[in-house]
Amino acid sequence: MSWSNWSGSVTAPAQIARPHSEDELAALIRSAHNLRVAGAGHSFMPLCESDELIVSLDDLAGDMHIAVDRQTARIPAGWSIRRLTAALWDEGLALANQGDVNPQSLAGAMATGTHGTGADLGSLATFARGFRLIGADGETHWCDAITNPDLYQAQRLSLGLFGVATEIDVAVVPAFHLAERIEKRRWAEIRESYDDLTRQHRHVEFWFFPHSDDVILKSLDLCDPCDPPPTTTDMEEATFRRILDISARLPFLTPFLQRLMMRSGISGRRRGPAHLVFPSDRTIRFEEMEYEMPRSVGLETLTEVVDWIRRKRLPVTFPFEFRTVAADDIWLSPMNAGPVAAISLHQYARMPWRNLFAEAETIFRGHGGRPHWAKRHTLTREDVAALYPMAARYTAVRRAADPDGKFLNPHLESLFA
Repeated sequence: MSWSNWSGSVTAPAQIARPHSEDELAALIRSAHNLRVAGAGHSFMPLCESDELIVSLDDLAGDMHIAVDRQTARIPAGWSIRRLTAALWDEGLALANQGDVNPQSLAGAMATGTHGTGADLGSLATFARGFRLIGADGETHWCDAITNPDLYQAQRLSLGLFGVATEIDVAVVPAFHLAERIEKRRWAEIRESYDDLTRQHRHVEFWFFPHSDDVILKSLDLCDPCDPPPTTTDMEEATFRRILDISARLPFLTPFLQRLMMRSGISGRRRGPAHLVFPSDRTIRFEEMEYEMPRSVGLETLTEVVDWIRRKRLPVTFPFEFRTVAADDIWLSPMNAGPVAAISLHQYARMPWRNLFAEAETIFRGHGGRPHWAKRHTLTREDVAALYPMAARYTAVRRAADPDGKFLNPHLESLFA
């Protein structure tokens, strides 16, 4: 049996286990020499790779428990964001923010620093208030800011290195509704006004096809309660897929096809419960690199990358995605040095991406960027030490929690052994 990530670029010839209880999970951990946990497989890096055992928590028994003060909820760590947010909504609660897809497991999203957009809103890891973990010895541990504080601080963005989380205490807020607006705007205009837009809207982001002069701007703002919206994608995927397939066969047509596609009218509005408005459908496979840039140089960096693509007429078929994320204090978070502009570079899975990403990464790194841990990057152990002042302490906690390296794999061993 083999395991594959969502895009199909990472595979592992491992046994796949689906424990139904904590006791069963603990027994698997005790007996395994090497073990990794996989959620929805939305990581493009080999984070879940194992040559022995990959564990899915999809079938692990568990229920949600809401605190008396209704400010936190204890959630089964293997629940998807989709399942979690629907359950919270039924209780009149919500996450303060989400990303733009929702099949990922809660534990996996937090473990990699997954985020949405919002100048005053942090990643999902910032919502964690405590973790129930089964460690490398098969024993259960609890950690929070008071109990096992170093383990908690490392576990907030864990990369799955400190144990298998079975429950997470998560900060929640009263349920809210959102109004979404999508419109086409000129790139030159957005480049000048984006900072103002981030102050005017609770959430704002844009997609930018590098061979076009227009962007697709999306904003989300609080609104009065209303009916659920229809499911949606941010663009008409059937048309987009046809354009991608043509570009895969005839890459030189990519600039023309992008400009042609952006000539059409692009607009849309919908309103509804926040957990239904945040995510969009994603059915087209791609590879992705995302760098979190210091907020002050985000637009400058995007301009340089786009100019490079245009100058070389590179067949970059997907749009860049540009978002903002608030600063945090998590040891291994790309946002721990201050607020960031997140720049996501995608490429159609049927087209070459390695050389493209390698060259773009030099531009991102040259402007002080740090990569999203689940997206393509080439960091070394020396890079991690230089970029993250708490990396040595993080690694020390990992060694204490897992002295035999049970939760390591070759990729993670190269960074944190």
